[in-house]
Amino acid sequence: MAVPGTERKGSCFWCLKAVKWIPVLFIITIVAWSYYAYVIQLCLITVENTIAQIFYFIFFHLFFFMFCWSYAQTIFTDIGRVPNNFRLAEADFEAYLHHNDSLELQNRILENCSKNLPVTNVTIGGTVRFCDKCKMIKPDRTHHCSVCGECVLKMDHHCPWINNCVCFTNYKFFVLFLGYALLYCIYICLTSLPYFIAFWKGDLQGMGSFHILFLFFVAIMFGVSLMSLFGYHCYLVLENRTTLEAFRPPSFRGVGADKYGFHLGRFKNFKEVFGEDAKTWFLPVSTSRSDLESETSKLNPGHTEISIL
Repeated sequence: MAVPGTERKGSCFWCLKAVKWIPVLFIITIVAWSYYAYVIQLCLITVENTIAQIFYFIFFHLFFFMFCWSYAQTIFTDIGRVPNNFRLAEADFEAYLHHNDSLELQNRILENCSKNLPVTNVTIGGTVRFCDKCKMIKPDRTHHCSVCGECVLKMDHHCPWINNCVCFTNYKFFVLFLGYALLYCIYICLTSLPYFIAFWKGDLQGMGSFHILFLFFVAIMFGVSLMSLFGYHCYLVLENRTTLEAFRPPSFRGVGADKYGFHLGRFKNFKEVFGEDAKTWFLPVSTSRSDLESETSKLNPGHTEISIL
C-alpha cells in the first residue's frame, strides 16, 4: 500500500514535468499555424503565379525542415553525465560532511580527492569546485542546474523554450536552431511583404488576408528577438565562452579569473562547437566525441592543455 504523502509527491512531480512542456508546446503551436498560414493561405490560395508558388513552396520547406530538425535535436539530446571518477567515495563524502565547521579541512579533503583529476577551474576563493547535491567534484565549465537537478557539462543556461539545458552535448544544435529560426522568419517576411502591402492598400480581401497579416507581424516580432540572441551566441562561439562565463569569468588554479581562459583563436573556437568537418557545420548532427570520458578542453597558451573528462 502506497504512502499518501508519496502519492501526492509523485503527482506533483509529474504535473511539474508536464507544465515544463508548455513553452515547447507554445512554440510548436505557433510554428504549426505559420505552416498553415504560409502554405495554404499564402502559397495555394493567395499567390496566383505558378512559378512563384513553386519557388515559395520549395524554399519555405527547406527552412522549415532545417528549423524543425535543429529544434528537435536541441530538445531531445541528452545533457550527458559527469563521469563517475569525479564522484566522491562515500567515505570521503562522510568525512567532508563531518568537517562542515572547517572550510580548510573540507578543501583539504577535496584537494586530495581531485589531485588525479584533470581540473583547473576553481572557485573565486581558489578552492576546489564541489557540488554537495551530486556529491562530486565539478569538471571544468560544469555547473549544477537546479531545474534538471544535476551537474551539467559545459552548461550555458537552462532554456524553458526547449525544456532542456543548453550545454556541451546540444550547444551546436541550439545555435543552429536560432540561426534557422531567424532565416525562417526572414524568409516569411520577405515573401509575404508584397501581399502585406496589398492588404493595406485594400487589394487583398478574404479571410486568408488576416492570416497573412498576422503571419508577417509574428515573423517580424520573433525575427527581431532571434537576431539579437543569435548574434550574441555567435559571439560566444567565436570567444569559446558560455553565457555563464560571460557573466562571471572562470577562475583558474594559480591564475585567478580569466575570461579568455578557453580562447584558442576564433576559427579553432568555432570548430570546438561545430567540429572539424566543414560538410557538417550547418547540419544538426553531432560532431563531438560521443565518449565524454575522452573529450578534451584546451586552454589558451597562458594555461596548460588538459583533458577535463
